[in-house]
Amino acid sequence: MTTSFPTDGELRRVFVQKYGSPEDTGWSPRRRWAAGYFMPADIYEATVASLVHPDTTWLDIGGGKAIFPENAKLSQELASRCKSLVAVDPSDNVQSNPFAHRVVQSMLEDFKESDVCDLATLRMVVEHVTHPTEFVQALARVVRPDGLVVLLTVDRWAPVTVVSHALPFGLHHPIKRLFWGGEEEDTFPAYYLMNTREQLRSVFEANGFQEASFTKLDDLSVFGERKILNLVELSTWRALRRIGFSYPERCILAMYRRVGPAQEKTLR
Repeated sequence: MTTSFPTDGELRRVFVQKYGSPEDTGWSPRRRWAAGYFMPADIYEATVASLVHPDTTWLDIGGGKAIFPENAKLSQELASRCKSLVAVDPSDNVQSNPFAHRVVQSMLEDFKESDVCDLATLRMVVEHVTHPTEFVQALARVVRPDGLVVLLTVDRWAPVTVVSHALPFGLHHPIKRLFWGGEEEDTFPAYYLMNTREQLRSVFEANGFQEASFTKLDDLSVFGERKILNLVELSTWRALRRIGFSYPERCILAMYRRVGPAQEKTLR
């Protein structure tokens, strides 16, 4: 299983599938298309799409009632393409998941099966993990040797994450609803114990994985639905890129490969 991130062509295909033709879609995706900018979720979806094949056994963890909340077409396409798709989530939202071939309402740590997948996906999940070692040990149990874990999460030091960590949990949903919408049932406490490259690499490599790839993705979603502020956001992003600076609001997209017994001995 390759670990490359999607090509520009793959990204554009997922974009059109998700938002429609750039000429006919809404002002926000049309503006992003013209700027050559793709949202972190778009890149994550295209990455997963490039990894799902007819023989793929896939475990989606913590996704609740959706695989890709804003891309039902791709969710259905990949669910039909793969060999098996199991959704594991402790929330009863998972019972409403229309894409998974099987749903299991459970914490990953309490999921009793082993060696069930060669692809595990976690979209905005690891920021909610309270015991990283136990969580990754559970991943090592369910992912077969040479299998991949693909995760999308927030960067611990992005401004919104810093503010979120400082605010009481009771304020999280009102702020989330203001900027991004969503239901209160989909807002969960966040702890940010796996939200830097160092934290992720440390816990994964200590428990049978190797980092296969890692990147930070500029996140221009804060004002994505407000025309003037979105224009300011996009203009700032362009200006920072021209002078070689990173946009401060970022997400993490990373992949970790499960090593086999022989490789584990070598790593030790």
